[in-house]
Amino acid sequence: MPRATAADGVELHYEERGSGPLVVLSCYWSLHPSAFEPIARELERDHRVVTYHDRGSGLSERSGPYDLDTAAADLLTVIEAAGGPAVVAGVADGPSRGVRALVERPDLVTAVVGAAGAPVGRTAFEEADVLASSESVVGALLQQVETDYRGVLRSVLAATNAQMGDDELRERVAAQAEHCPVEAAAPRLRAWAVDEPAELGRAAADRLWVLVSERVSGGWFPAGAEMARVVTRVLPEAHVVEVDDGWVSRPDQTAAVIRRVTTGERAPAGENRINA
Repeated sequence: MPRATAADGVELHYEERGSGPLVVLSCYWSLHPSAFEPIARELERDHRVVTYHDRGSGLSERSGPYDLDTAAADLLTVIEAAGGPAVVAGVADGPSRGVRALVERPDLVTAVVGAAGAPVGRTAFEEADVLASSESVVGALLQQVETDYRGVLRSVLAATNAQMGDDELRERVAAQAEHCPVEAAAPRLRAWAVDEPAELGRAAADRLWVLVSERVSGGWFPAGAEMARVVTRVLPEAHVVEVDDGWVSRPDQTAAVIRRVTTGERAPAGENRINA
């Protein structure tokens, strides 16, 4: 099994499939690898797809720290080991890791695709009626992660994956909690909650693509047109692309955007629809 060694010696497990331009699917704060399966299966037909286990999770070494700068450095370690450069695609805090890596090593990261999430920070949502804009709600969530980790996973997964039935949701929560223990997940979530990556997102300029949909926010973040307005205000050079759903329900649409990026088909910043 392929392994990459981070600068501090932590061993990171990664896997690859397919052939073609390299796409690395970036972890998020409590990711289970099965979450990547729909998009990986879609992309492997014409891309080399790399997934990896975050430090502290799965088959990677169980060792911190778990801040976003370390996560971005680990992402670069995996890309280099896999023979980059690569397009990085991710959800939740994945885009924040991606823009850090792009700014640090633009030779290794050619673009970042935020499939459900944007590197803007919670302060960008202050005027929006969403859960992420409430300090009390976010504070309660962070406390609950440490006391009822599985309960938080169930709540978040149910809110953002309406297509899941009770049995699938129960299995996913159990698998995710086993793969990424609370000792790693809690500090990662806290780091994301206070992260303000907008300056890095602006530095990424038109190498950043953000997908928006009415169906993926779960009430935590703005959705659809409202999210598009936030992103174009904060990250004016980023490409904002409207899709019908996320990479679990509509991996074909996310893959269409990634193919557009890897083939070099550039669109003017501000475009907000792709017919996938």
